[in-house]
Amino acid sequence: MNLFSDIRALVIDCLTAMTAEGQLPEGLDFSNVAVEPPRDALHGDMATNAAMVLAKPAKSKPRDIADALAARLIADERVASADVAGPGFLNMRLAANVWPLIVKTALTDDTYGRSVMGEGIKVNVEYVSANPTGPMHVGHTRGAVFGDALASLLDYAGYDVTREYYINDAGAQVDVLARSAFERYREANGLEPVIAEGLYPGDYLIPVGEALKEKYGDSLIDQPESEWLADIREFATAAMMDMIRDDLALLGVKMDVFSSEKALYGTGQIENAIERLQAQGLIYEGVLEPPKGKVPEDWEPREQTLFKSTEYGDDVDRPVKKSDGAWTYFAPDVAYHYDKVDRGFDQLIDIFGADHGGYVKRMKAAVSALSNNKVPLDIKLIQLVKLFKNGEPFKMSKRAGTFVTLRDVVEQAGADVTRFHMLTRKNDAPLDFDFDKVLEQSKDNPVFYVQYASARVHSVLRKAAEQGIDVSDAALQAADLTKAASDAEIAVVKKLAEWPRLVEIAAKGHEPHRISFYLYELASELHGLWNKGNDDMSLRFIQEGDVATSQSKIALIKAVAVVISHGLGILGVKPATEMR
Repeated sequence: MNLFSDIRALVIDCLTAMTAEGQLPEGLDFSNVAVEPPRDALHGDMATNAAMVLAKPAKSKPRDIADALAARLIADERVASADVAGPGFLNMRLAANVWPLIVKTALTDDTYGRSVMGEGIKVNVEYVSANPTGPMHVGHTRGAVFGDALASLLDYAGYDVTREYYINDAGAQVDVLARSAFERYREANGLEPVIAEGLYPGDYLIPVGEALKEKYGDSLIDQPESEWLADIREFATAAMMDMIRDDLALLGVKMDVFSSEKALYGTGQIENAIERLQAQGLIYEGVLEPPKGKVPEDWEPREQTLFKSTEYGDDVDRPVKKSDGAWTYFAPDVAYHYDKVDRGFDQLIDIFGADHGGYVKRMKAAVSALSNNKVPLDIKLIQLVKLFKNGEPFKMSKRAGTFVTLRDVVEQAGADVTRFHMLTRKNDAPLDFDFDKVLEQSKDNPVFYVQYASARVHSVLRKAAEQGIDVSDAALQAADLTKAASDAEIAVVKKLAEWPRLVEIAAKGHEPHRISFYLYELASELHGLWNKGNDDMSLRFIQEGDVATSQSKIALIKAVAVVISHGLGILGVKPATEMR
Protein backbone atom coordinates (compact mmCIF):
# COMPACT_ATOMS: atom_id res chain seq x y z
CA MET A 1 0.00 0.00 0.00
CA ASN A 2 1.35 3.39 -1.05
CA LEU A 3 -1.27 5.93 -0.03
CA PHE A 4 0.30 8.83 -1.92
CA SER A 5 0.60 6.70 -5.05
CA ASP A 6 -3.01 5.52 -4.63
CA ILE A 7 -4.37 9.07 -4.31
CA ARG A 8 -2.25 10.23 -7.24
CA ALA A 9 -3.79 7.42 -9.29
CA LEU A 10 -7.20 8.74 -8.23
CA VAL A 11 -6.24 12.25 -9.38
CA ILE A 12 -5.06 10.90 -12.75
CA ASP A 13 -8.30 8.92 -13.14
CA CYS A 14 -10.30 12.07 -12.48
CA LEU A 15 -8.22 14.06 -14.98
CA THR A 16 -8.69 11.31 -17.55
CA ALA A 17 -12.45 11.44 -17.01
CA MET A 18 -12.38 15.22 -17.37
CA THR A 19 -10.57 14.78 -20.69
CA ALA A 20 -13.11 12.22 -21.89
CA GLU A 21 -15.97 14.61 -21.04
CA GLY A 22 -14.34 17.59 -22.74
CA GLN A 23 -13.43 19.53 -19.61
CA LEU A 24 -9.77 19.18 -20.56
CA PRO A 25 -8.25 18.96 -24.05
CA GLU A 26 -6.85 15.70 -25.41
CA GLY A 27 -3.16 14.91 -25.27
CA LEU A 28 -2.23 16.52 -21.97
CA ASP A 29 0.87 15.17 -20.25
CA PHE A 30 0.05 14.14 -16.67
CA SER A 31 3.59 13.01 -15.77
CA ASN A 32 4.33 16.15 -13.74
CA VAL A 33 1.15 15.88 -11.70
CA ALA A 34 2.20 15.21 -8.12
CA VAL A 35 0.49 14.37 -4.84
CA GLU A 36 2.51 15.21 -1.76
CA PRO A 37 2.19 16.38 1.83
CA PRO A 38 1.08 20.03 2.01
CA ARG A 39 3.65 22.57 3.15
CA ASP A 40 1.46 23.32 6.16
CA ALA A 41 -0.19 20.34 7.86
CA LEU A 42 -3.10 22.60 8.81
CA HIS A 43 -4.07 22.76 5.13
CA GLY A 44 -4.88 19.07 4.90
CA ASP A 45 -3.41 15.62 4.46
CA MET A 46 -2.32 15.82 0.83
CA ALA A 47 -1.97 18.41 -1.90
CA THR A 48 -1.83 18.18 -5.69
CA ASN A 49 -0.35 20.60 -8.20
CA ALA A 50 -2.50 19.20 -11.05
CA ALA A 51 -4.30 22.43 -11.87
CA MET A 52 -1.11 24.48 -11.78
CA VAL A 53 0.90 22.27 -14.16
CA LEU A 54 -1.98 21.68 -16.57
CA ALA A 55 -3.37 25.21 -16.82
CA LYS A 56 -0.99 26.51 -19.49
CA PRO A 57 -1.11 23.50 -21.87
CA ALA A 58 -4.89 23.26 -21.31
CA LYS A 59 -5.28 27.00 -21.92
CA SER A 60 -7.47 27.23 -18.83
CA LYS A 61 -7.41 29.04 -15.53
CA PRO A 62 -5.81 26.92 -12.79
CA ARG A 63 -8.70 27.55 -10.44
CA ASP A 64 -11.26 26.34 -12.98
CA ILE A 65 -9.40 23.07 -13.37
CA ALA A 66 -8.98 22.76 -9.59
CA ASP A 67 -12.69 23.34 -8.92
CA ALA A 68 -13.70 20.69 -11.46
CA LEU A 69 -11.12 18.24 -10.14
CA ALA A 70 -12.19 18.81 -6.52
CA ALA A 71 -15.80 17.96 -7.38
CA ARG A 72 -14.71 14.60 -8.73
CA LEU A 73 -12.26 13.79 -5.94
CA ILE A 74 -14.79 14.12 -3.13
CA ALA A 75 -16.92 11.47 -4.80
CA ASP A 76 -14.29 8.94 -3.72
CA GLU A 77 -14.92 7.49 -0.25
CA ARG A 78 -11.28 8.02 0.72
CA VAL A 79 -11.50 11.82 0.27
CA ALA A 80 -13.38 13.75 2.94
CA SER A 81 -12.80 17.19 1.42
CA ALA A 82 -10.93 18.89 -1.42
CA ASP A 83 -10.35 22.61 -1.14
CA VAL A 84 -8.79 24.99 -3.66
CA ALA A 85 -6.14 27.31 -2.25
CA GLY A 86 -4.51 30.37 -3.79
CA PRO A 87 -4.30 30.32 -7.58
CA GLY A 88 -5.16 26.64 -7.90
CA PHE A 89 -3.45 24.32 -5.45
CA LEU A 90 -5.78 21.60 -4.28
CA ASN A 91 -5.64 20.45 -0.64
CA MET A 92 -7.30 17.22 0.38
CA ARG A 93 -8.36 15.76 3.71
CA LEU A 94 -8.76 12.02 3.82
CA ALA A 95 -11.57 10.11 5.49
CA ALA A 96 -11.00 8.79 9.00
CA ASN A 97 -11.32 5.17 7.86
CA VAL A 98 -8.15 5.51 5.71
CA TRP A 99 -5.68 5.76 8.61
CA PRO A 100 -6.32 2.40 10.31
CA LEU A 101 -5.50 0.74 6.98
CA ILE A 102 -1.99 2.18 7.12
CA VAL A 103 -1.33 0.66 10.54
CA LYS A 104 -2.86 -2.66 9.57
CA THR A 105 -0.80 -2.82 6.37
CA ALA A 106 2.43 -2.03 8.22
CA LEU A 107 1.68 -4.83 10.68
CA THR A 108 0.52 -7.46 8.20
CA ASP A 109 2.49 -6.80 5.03
CA ASP A 110 6.24 -7.43 5.28
CA THR A 111 6.68 -5.58 1.99
CA TYR A 112 5.12 -2.32 3.27
CA GLY A 113 7.32 0.43 1.87
CA ARG A 114 8.96 -1.78 -0.72
CA SER A 115 8.49 -0.67 -4.29
CA VAL A 116 8.41 -2.22 -7.74
CA MET A 117 9.58 1.09 -9.18
CA GLY A 118 12.89 -0.46 -10.22
CA GLU A 119 11.15 -3.07 -12.35
CA GLY A 120 14.17 -5.37 -12.08
CA ILE A 121 16.46 -2.88 -13.85
CA LYS A 122 20.06 -4.07 -13.48
CA VAL A 123 22.16 -1.55 -11.56
CA ASN A 124 25.87 -1.78 -10.79
CA VAL A 125 26.95 0.17 -7.71
CA GLU A 126 30.72 0.47 -7.49
CA TYR A 127 31.98 1.78 -4.18
CA VAL A 128 34.95 1.83 -1.82
CA SER A 129 37.49 0.74 -4.49
CA ALA A 130 40.30 1.78 -2.14
CA ASN A 131 43.86 1.31 -3.35
CA PRO A 132 45.09 -2.03 -1.94
CA THR A 133 48.00 -0.41 -0.14
CA GLY A 134 46.82 -0.37 3.46
CA PRO A 135 43.88 -0.26 5.85
CA MET A 136 40.76 1.63 4.90
CA HIS A 137 40.64 5.15 6.28
CA VAL A 138 37.71 7.22 7.54
CA GLY A 139 37.01 8.66 4.09
CA HIS A 140 36.64 5.14 2.74
CA THR A 141 34.30 4.46 5.66
CA ARG A 142 31.83 7.10 4.56
CA GLY A 143 31.98 5.93 0.95
CA ALA A 144 31.50 2.31 2.01
CA VAL A 145 28.47 3.14 4.15
CA PHE A 146 26.93 5.40 1.52
CA GLY A 147 27.44 2.88 -1.29
CA ASP A 148 26.16 -0.04 0.75
CA ALA A 149 23.06 1.85 1.91
CA LEU A 150 22.38 3.06 -1.63
CA ALA A 151 22.62 -0.51 -2.93
CA SER A 152 20.20 -1.69 -0.23
CA LEU A 153 17.83 1.19 -0.96
CA LEU A 154 17.76 0.38 -4.68
CA ASP A 155 17.17 -3.29 -3.91
CA TYR A 156 14.30 -2.27 -1.61
CA ALA A 157 12.85 -0.20 -4.46
CA GLY A 158 12.82 -3.14 -6.88
CA TYR A 159 16.13 -2.86 -8.73
CA ASP A 160 18.43 -5.79 -9.46
CA VAL A 161 21.58 -4.57 -7.72
CA THR A 162 25.20 -5.71 -7.96
CA ARG A 163 27.71 -4.39 -5.41
CA GLU A 164 31.17 -4.09 -6.90
CA TYR A 165 34.70 -3.19 -5.77
CA TYR A 166 37.29 -2.13 -8.36
CA ILE A 167 40.78 -3.06 -7.18
CA ASN A 168 43.32 -0.47 -8.33
CA ASP A 169 46.16 -2.96 -8.43
CA ALA A 170 47.99 -1.92 -11.60
CA GLY A 171 49.44 1.49 -10.80
CA ALA A 172 52.73 2.68 -9.35
CA GLN A 173 51.24 2.62 -5.85
CA VAL A 174 51.39 -1.19 -5.72
CA ASP A 175 55.09 -1.07 -6.57
CA VAL A 176 55.51 1.29 -3.61
CA LEU A 177 53.55 -1.21 -1.51
CA ALA A 178 55.89 -4.02 -2.59
CA ARG A 179 59.00 -2.00 -1.70
CA SER A 180 57.47 -1.07 1.67
CA ALA A 181 56.61 -4.72 2.37
CA PHE A 182 60.16 -5.72 1.41
CA GLU A 183 61.54 -3.45 4.14
CA ARG A 184 59.27 -5.21 6.66
CA TYR A 185 60.52 -8.52 5.26
CA ARG A 186 64.08 -7.37 5.94
CA GLU A 187 62.96 -6.35 9.45
CA ALA A 188 61.50 -9.82 10.02
CA ASN A 189 64.91 -11.19 9.12
CA GLY A 190 66.61 -9.12 11.81
CA LEU A 191 67.68 -6.18 9.65
CA GLU A 192 66.89 -2.52 10.16
CA PRO A 193 64.05 -1.48 7.81
CA VAL A 194 64.73 1.56 5.67
CA ILE A 195 61.41 3.38 5.41
CA ALA A 196 62.49 5.95 2.87
CA GLU A 197 60.37 8.94 1.94
CA GLY A 198 57.52 7.84 -0.29
CA LEU A 199 57.19 4.36 1.24
CA TYR A 200 54.27 3.33 3.45
CA PRO A 201 55.38 3.61 7.09
CA GLY A 202 52.44 1.95 8.84
CA ASP A 203 52.92 -0.95 11.25
CA TYR A 204 50.22 -2.86 9.37
CA LEU A 205 52.94 -4.14 7.02
CA ILE A 206 54.89 -5.85 9.83
CA PRO A 207 52.72 -9.02 9.67
CA VAL A 208 53.17 -9.01 5.88
CA GLY A 209 56.93 -8.94 6.32
CA GLU A 210 56.72 -11.83 8.77
CA ALA A 211 54.55 -13.82 6.36
CA LEU A 212 57.08 -13.15 3.59
CA LYS A 213 59.86 -14.48 5.82
CA GLU A 214 57.82 -17.60 6.51
CA LYS A 215 57.41 -18.14 2.77
CA TYR A 216 60.86 -17.13 1.49
CA GLY A 217 63.13 -17.34 4.53
CA ASP A 218 66.07 -15.01 3.84
CA SER A 219 66.45 -16.01 0.19
CA LEU A 220 65.38 -12.61 -1.14
CA ILE A 221 67.53 -10.44 1.07
CA ASP A 222 70.43 -10.00 -1.32
CA GLN A 223 68.41 -10.28 -4.52
CA PRO A 224 67.97 -7.25 -6.81
CA GLU A 225 64.55 -5.65 -6.95
CA SER A 226 63.90 -7.05 -10.40
CA GLU A 227 63.94 -10.56 -8.89
CA TRP A 228 61.43 -10.01 -6.10
CA LEU A 229 59.25 -7.00 -7.01
CA ALA A 230 56.54 -8.84 -8.95
CA ASP A 231 56.16 -11.69 -6.42
CA ILE A 232 56.08 -9.42 -3.38
CA ARG A 233 53.68 -7.05 -5.14
CA GLU A 234 51.24 -9.90 -5.69
CA PHE A 235 51.72 -11.26 -2.16
CA ALA A 236 51.32 -7.85 -0.47
CA THR A 237 48.33 -6.86 -2.60
CA ALA A 238 46.54 -10.08 -1.65
CA ALA A 239 47.32 -9.43 2.02
CA MET A 240 45.98 -5.86 1.78
CA MET A 241 42.78 -7.06 0.13
CA ASP A 242 42.30 -9.58 2.95
CA MET A 243 42.70 -6.68 5.38
CA ILE A 244 40.23 -4.55 3.43
CA ARG A 245 37.68 -7.37 3.36
CA ASP A 246 38.04 -7.68 7.13
CA ASP A 247 37.56 -3.94 7.51
CA LEU A 248 34.44 -4.03 5.35
CA ALA A 249 33.11 -6.95 7.40
CA LEU A 250 33.37 -4.75 10.52
CA LEU A 251 30.83 -2.45 8.85
CA GLY A 252 28.68 -5.30 7.60
CA VAL A 253 29.63 -4.59 3.98
CA LYS A 254 29.88 -7.54 1.63
CA MET A 255 30.63 -7.13 -2.06
CA ASP A 256 29.18 -9.26 -4.83
CA VAL A 257 32.07 -8.71 -7.22
CA PHE A 258 35.74 -7.74 -6.94
CA SER A 259 37.18 -6.58 -10.28
CA SER A 260 40.91 -6.13 -10.86
CA GLU A 261 42.46 -3.30 -12.84
CA LYS A 262 45.56 -5.43 -13.36
CA ALA A 263 43.44 -8.10 -15.06
CA LEU A 264 42.58 -5.62 -17.82
CA TYR A 265 46.20 -5.50 -19.04
CA GLY A 266 47.46 -8.09 -21.48
CA THR A 267 43.97 -9.46 -22.12
CA GLY A 268 42.93 -7.18 -24.95
CA GLN A 269 40.19 -5.54 -22.91
CA ILE A 270 41.73 -2.08 -22.98
CA GLU A 271 42.43 -2.39 -26.70
CA ASN A 272 38.85 -3.55 -27.35
CA ALA A 273 37.37 -0.57 -25.53
CA ILE A 274 39.55 1.93 -27.38
CA GLU A 275 38.80 0.22 -30.70
CA ARG A 276 35.11 0.54 -29.90
CA LEU A 277 35.54 4.30 -29.54
CA GLN A 278 37.76 4.42 -32.61
CA ALA A 279 35.08 2.74 -34.70
CA GLN A 280 32.81 5.64 -33.75
CA GLY A 281 35.38 8.19 -34.91
CA LEU A 282 36.10 9.26 -31.34
CA ILE A 283 39.84 8.46 -31.18
CA TYR A 284 42.48 10.61 -32.84
CA GLU A 285 46.11 11.68 -32.58
CA GLY A 286 46.47 15.22 -31.36
CA VAL A 287 48.07 17.74 -29.02
CA LEU A 288 46.17 19.17 -26.09
CA GLU A 289 46.15 22.84 -25.21
CA PRO A 290 48.18 23.75 -22.11
CA PRO A 291 46.21 23.75 -18.86
CA LYS A 292 44.37 26.95 -18.06
CA GLY A 293 45.96 29.26 -15.55
CA LYS A 294 49.58 28.83 -14.54
CA VAL A 295 51.32 26.47 -16.94
CA PRO A 296 53.63 23.92 -15.23
CA GLU A 297 57.34 24.47 -15.93
CA ASP A 298 57.76 20.94 -17.26
CA TRP A 299 54.78 21.17 -19.62
CA GLU A 300 55.50 20.65 -23.30
CA PRO A 301 53.12 19.92 -26.19
CA ARG A 302 53.20 16.22 -27.05
CA GLU A 303 51.15 14.27 -29.53
CA GLN A 304 48.98 11.72 -27.78
CA THR A 305 46.09 9.40 -28.55
CA LEU A 306 42.97 11.30 -27.52
CA PHE A 307 39.30 10.51 -26.90
CA LYS A 308 36.82 13.10 -28.17
CA SER A 309 35.09 13.38 -24.82
CA THR A 310 34.02 16.93 -25.64
CA GLU A 311 31.42 15.44 -27.98
CA TYR A 312 29.71 14.05 -24.86
CA GLY A 313 29.84 17.11 -22.65
CA ASP A 314 33.40 17.10 -21.32
CA ASP A 315 35.45 20.30 -21.12
CA VAL A 316 38.46 18.96 -23.06
CA ASP A 317 39.36 15.81 -24.93
CA ARG A 318 41.16 13.22 -22.82
CA PRO A 319 44.34 11.23 -23.54
CA VAL A 320 44.05 7.45 -23.49
CA LYS A 321 47.61 6.71 -24.62
CA LYS A 322 50.77 8.64 -23.85
CA SER A 323 53.30 9.77 -26.42
CA ASP A 324 55.55 6.84 -25.41
CA GLY A 325 52.79 4.34 -26.26
CA ALA A 326 51.82 3.50 -22.66
CA TRP A 327 48.18 3.64 -21.59
CA THR A 328 47.09 6.55 -19.42
CA TYR A 329 45.32 5.98 -16.09
CA PHE A 330 42.08 6.82 -17.89
CA ALA A 331 42.36 3.99 -20.45
CA PRO A 332 41.84 1.02 -18.06
CA ASP A 333 38.95 2.88 -16.43
CA VAL A 334 37.34 3.20 -19.85
CA ALA A 335 37.85 -0.54 -20.41
CA TYR A 336 36.47 -1.39 -16.97
CA HIS A 337 33.29 0.56 -17.57
CA TYR A 338 32.97 -0.95 -21.02
CA ASP A 339 33.09 -4.34 -19.31
CA LYS A 340 30.22 -3.26 -17.06
CA VAL A 341 28.21 -2.12 -20.06
CA ASP A 342 29.04 -5.42 -21.79
CA ARG A 343 27.82 -7.35 -18.74
CA GLY A 344 24.35 -5.99 -19.40
CA PHE A 345 23.85 -3.42 -16.65
CA ASP A 346 21.11 -0.88 -17.38
CA GLN A 347 22.48 1.74 -14.99
CA LEU A 348 25.90 2.39 -13.47
CA ILE A 349 26.64 4.22 -10.23
CA ASP A 350 30.17 5.08 -9.09
CA ILE A 351 30.96 6.30 -5.58
CA PHE A 352 34.11 8.44 -5.71
CA GLY A 353 36.06 10.45 -3.16
CA ALA A 354 35.84 14.22 -3.19
CA ASP A 355 39.22 14.47 -4.94
CA HIS A 356 37.79 12.74 -8.05
CA GLY A 357 35.57 15.65 -9.07
CA GLY A 358 37.61 16.26 -12.19
CA TYR A 359 36.99 12.70 -13.31
CA VAL A 360 33.21 12.94 -13.49
CA LYS A 361 32.69 14.46 -16.94
CA ARG A 362 35.27 12.31 -18.72
CA MET A 363 33.93 9.09 -17.23
CA LYS A 364 30.34 9.98 -18.07
CA ALA A 365 31.43 10.84 -21.60
CA ALA A 366 33.15 7.49 -22.00
CA VAL A 367 30.13 5.50 -20.79
CA SER A 368 27.77 7.50 -23.00
CA ALA A 369 29.94 6.78 -26.03
CA LEU A 370 30.51 3.11 -25.21
CA SER A 371 26.80 2.45 -24.63
CA ASN A 372 25.40 4.65 -27.41
CA ASN A 373 23.80 6.79 -24.70
CA LYS A 374 21.79 3.83 -23.46
CA VAL A 375 23.44 3.30 -20.05
CA PRO A 376 23.39 6.27 -17.66
CA LEU A 377 26.28 6.71 -15.25
CA ASP A 378 25.67 8.56 -11.98
CA ILE A 379 28.80 9.52 -10.07
CA LYS A 380 28.38 10.41 -6.41
CA LEU A 381 31.21 12.32 -4.75
CA ILE A 382 31.78 11.69 -1.05
CA GLN A 383 32.94 14.72 0.87
CA LEU A 384 35.45 14.63 3.68
CA VAL A 385 34.83 13.49 7.26
CA LYS A 386 36.34 15.49 10.11
CA LEU A 387 36.90 13.51 13.30
CA PHE A 388 36.72 15.02 16.80
CA LYS A 389 37.11 13.70 20.33
CA ASN A 390 36.98 15.67 23.56
CA GLY A 391 36.46 18.77 21.45
CA GLU A 392 39.74 18.29 19.60
CA PRO A 393 40.59 16.88 16.17
CA PHE A 394 41.13 13.14 16.49
CA LYS A 395 44.75 12.13 16.09
CA MET A 396 46.07 9.85 13.39
CA SER A 397 46.40 6.10 13.82
CA LYS A 398 49.89 4.88 14.71
CA ARG A 399 49.15 1.58 13.05
CA ALA A 400 48.22 3.22 9.75
CA GLY A 401 51.07 5.68 9.99
CA THR A 402 49.33 8.65 8.37
CA PHE A 403 45.57 8.48 8.88
CA VAL A 404 42.66 7.37 11.03
CA THR A 405 41.46 3.95 9.95
CA LEU A 406 37.99 2.53 9.53
CA ARG A 407 38.83 0.09 12.30
CA ASP A 408 39.73 2.98 14.65
CA VAL A 409 36.30 4.51 14.10
CA VAL A 410 34.26 1.31 14.37
CA GLU A 411 36.09 0.06 17.46
CA GLN A 412 35.35 3.31 19.29
CA ALA A 413 31.83 4.08 18.06
CA GLY A 414 30.44 0.69 16.94
CA ALA A 415 29.31 -0.33 13.48
CA ASP A 416 25.65 0.70 13.91
CA VAL A 417 26.47 4.17 15.21
CA THR A 418 29.12 4.65 12.54
CA ARG A 419 26.82 3.63 9.72
CA PHE A 420 23.87 5.73 10.84
CA HIS A 421 25.91 8.84 11.53
CA MET A 422 27.70 8.63 8.18
CA LEU A 423 24.24 8.97 6.60
CA THR A 424 23.08 12.01 8.56
CA ARG A 425 24.33 14.32 5.81
CA LYS A 426 23.99 14.27 2.06
CA ASN A 427 27.01 12.68 0.40
CA ASP A 428 28.28 15.92 -1.12
CA ALA A 429 28.21 17.81 2.19
CA PRO A 430 31.12 17.69 4.67
CA LEU A 431 30.46 15.66 7.80
CA ASP A 432 31.75 16.07 11.35
CA PHE A 433 32.10 12.86 13.34
CA ASP A 434 32.45 13.72 17.01
CA PHE A 435 32.96 10.54 19.03
CA ASP A 436 31.42 12.14 22.12
CA LYS A 437 28.31 13.43 20.37
CA VAL A 438 27.57 10.29 18.37
CA LEU A 439 27.52 8.30 21.61
CA GLU A 440 25.59 10.74 23.79
CA GLN A 441 22.01 9.93 24.77
CA SER A 442 20.04 12.98 23.66
CA LYS A 443 17.59 14.20 21.08
CA ASP A 444 20.48 15.95 19.33
CA ASN A 445 21.99 12.57 18.52
CA PRO A 446 19.85 11.09 15.71
CA VAL A 447 21.33 7.61 16.15
CA PHE A 448 20.26 7.46 19.78
CA TYR A 449 16.91 9.15 19.15
CA VAL A 450 15.82 6.62 16.53
CA GLN A 451 17.10 3.62 18.48
CA TYR A 452 15.42 4.93 21.63
CA ALA A 453 12.09 5.03 19.80
CA SER A 454 12.49 1.38 18.82
CA ALA A 455 13.51 0.43 22.36
CA ARG A 456 10.56 2.30 23.86
CA VAL A 457 8.10 0.35 21.73
CA HIS A 458 9.65 -2.93 22.81
CA SER A 459 9.54 -1.84 26.46
CA VAL A 460 5.78 -1.21 26.11
CA LEU A 461 5.33 -4.63 24.52
CA ARG A 462 7.15 -6.28 27.42
CA LYS A 463 5.20 -4.33 30.04
CA ALA A 464 1.86 -5.11 28.37
CA ALA A 465 2.68 -8.80 28.21
CA GLU A 466 3.57 -8.75 31.92
CA GLN A 467 0.09 -7.33 32.59
CA GLY A 468 -1.55 -10.15 30.67
CA ILE A 469 -2.36 -8.18 27.50
CA ASP A 470 -2.03 -10.25 24.36
CA VAL A 471 0.42 -8.36 22.15
CA SER A 472 1.17 -11.19 19.75
CA ASP A 473 1.30 -10.34 16.06
CA ALA A 474 -2.08 -11.97 15.53
CA ALA A 475 -3.70 -10.03 18.36
CA LEU A 476 -2.36 -6.65 17.26
CA GLN A 477 -3.23 -7.29 13.63
CA ALA A 478 -6.81 -8.06 14.69
CA ALA A 479 -7.11 -5.05 17.02
CA ASP A 480 -9.78 -2.42 16.53
CA LEU A 481 -7.49 0.28 15.20
CA THR A 482 -10.18 2.98 15.35
CA LYS A 483 -9.58 3.26 19.10
CA ALA A 484 -6.28 5.07 18.42
CA ALA A 485 -7.76 8.05 16.60
CA SER A 486 -6.77 11.18 18.51
CA ASP A 487 -5.06 13.99 16.59
CA ALA A 488 -1.72 13.08 18.16
CA GLU A 489 -2.09 9.44 17.17
CA ILE A 490 -3.24 10.24 13.64
CA ALA A 491 -0.16 12.47 13.25
CA VAL A 492 1.97 9.35 13.83
CA VAL A 493 -0.08 7.38 11.30
CA LYS A 494 0.34 10.14 8.72
CA LYS A 495 4.10 9.92 9.11
CA LEU A 496 3.89 6.14 8.65
CA ALA A 497 1.91 6.75 5.45
CA GLU A 498 4.84 8.73 4.01
CA TRP A 499 7.22 5.74 4.18
CA PRO A 500 6.54 4.18 0.74
CA ARG A 501 6.65 7.58 -0.94
CA LEU A 502 9.89 8.46 0.83
CA VAL A 503 11.53 5.22 -0.32
CA GLU A 504 10.76 5.99 -3.95
CA ILE A 505 11.96 9.58 -3.69
CA ALA A 506 15.22 8.47 -2.06
CA ALA A 507 15.76 5.71 -4.60
CA LYS A 508 15.11 7.99 -7.59
CA GLY A 509 17.57 10.56 -6.30
CA HIS A 510 20.16 8.00 -5.13
CA GLU A 511 19.93 9.66 -1.70
CA PRO A 512 20.00 7.16 1.18
CA HIS A 513 20.45 9.98 3.69
CA ARG A 514 16.74 10.68 3.22
CA ILE A 515 16.04 7.41 5.02
CA SER A 516 17.87 8.52 8.16
CA PHE A 517 16.12 11.90 8.03
CA TYR A 518 12.73 10.20 7.78
CA LEU A 519 13.50 7.81 10.64
CA TYR A 520 14.41 10.76 12.85
CA GLU A 521 11.10 12.45 12.01
CA LEU A 522 9.15 9.24 12.68
CA ALA A 523 10.97 8.76 15.99
CA SER A 524 10.11 12.37 16.90
CA GLU A 525 6.42 11.66 16.33
CA LEU A 526 6.63 8.57 18.56
CA HIS A 527 8.49 10.40 21.33
CA GLY A 528 6.05 13.31 21.08
CA LEU A 529 3.09 10.97 21.52
CA TRP A 530 4.83 9.30 24.47
CA ASN A 531 5.42 12.66 26.15
CA LYS A 532 1.82 13.76 25.63
CA GLY A 533 0.76 10.64 27.43
CA ASN A 534 2.49 11.96 30.54
CA ASP A 535 -0.13 14.71 30.75
CA ASP A 536 -3.09 13.06 29.03
CA MET A 537 -3.80 9.58 30.35
CA SER A 538 -6.05 8.80 27.37
CA LEU A 539 -2.93 8.83 25.17
CA ARG A 540 -1.03 6.27 27.20
CA PHE A 541 -0.37 3.06 25.35
CA ILE A 542 -1.59 0.80 28.14
CA GLN A 543 -5.07 1.71 29.32
CA GLU A 544 -5.77 0.11 32.67
CA GLY A 545 -8.72 -2.29 32.45
CA ASP A 546 -9.27 -1.71 28.72
CA VAL A 547 -7.53 -4.42 26.74
CA ALA A 548 -9.09 -3.53 23.39
CA THR A 549 -8.01 0.11 23.52
CA SER A 550 -4.56 -0.89 24.76
CA GLN A 551 -4.12 -3.28 21.86
CA SER A 552 -5.18 -0.60 19.39
CA LYS A 553 -2.66 1.90 20.74
CA ILE A 554 0.09 -0.70 21.00
CA ALA A 555 -0.62 -1.80 17.42
CA LEU A 556 0.06 1.78 16.32
CA ILE A 557 3.45 2.01 18.00
CA LYS A 558 4.32 -1.53 16.92
CA ALA A 559 3.79 -0.32 13.34
CA VAL A 560 6.25 2.48 14.07
CA ALA A 561 8.81 -0.07 15.27
CA VAL A 562 8.26 -2.17 12.15
CA VAL A 563 8.92 0.77 9.82
CA ILE A 564 11.93 1.85 11.86
CA SER A 565 13.25 -1.69 11.52
CA HIS A 566 12.74 -1.60 7.73
CA GLY A 567 14.47 1.76 7.47
CA LEU A 568 17.39 0.78 9.66
CA GLY A 569 17.70 -2.38 7.60
CA ILE A 570 18.30 -0.26 4.51
CA LEU A 571 20.97 1.67 6.39
CA GLY A 572 22.54 -1.57 7.58
CA VAL A 573 21.78 -0.89 11.24
CA LYS A 574 20.24 -3.32 13.75
CA PRO A 575 17.19 -1.89 15.59
CA ALA A 576 17.45 -1.68 19.36
CA THR A 577 15.02 -3.57 21.60
CA GLU A 578 16.39 -2.00 24.78
CA MET A 579 18.82 0.77 25.68
CA ARG A 580 21.82 0.06 27.84
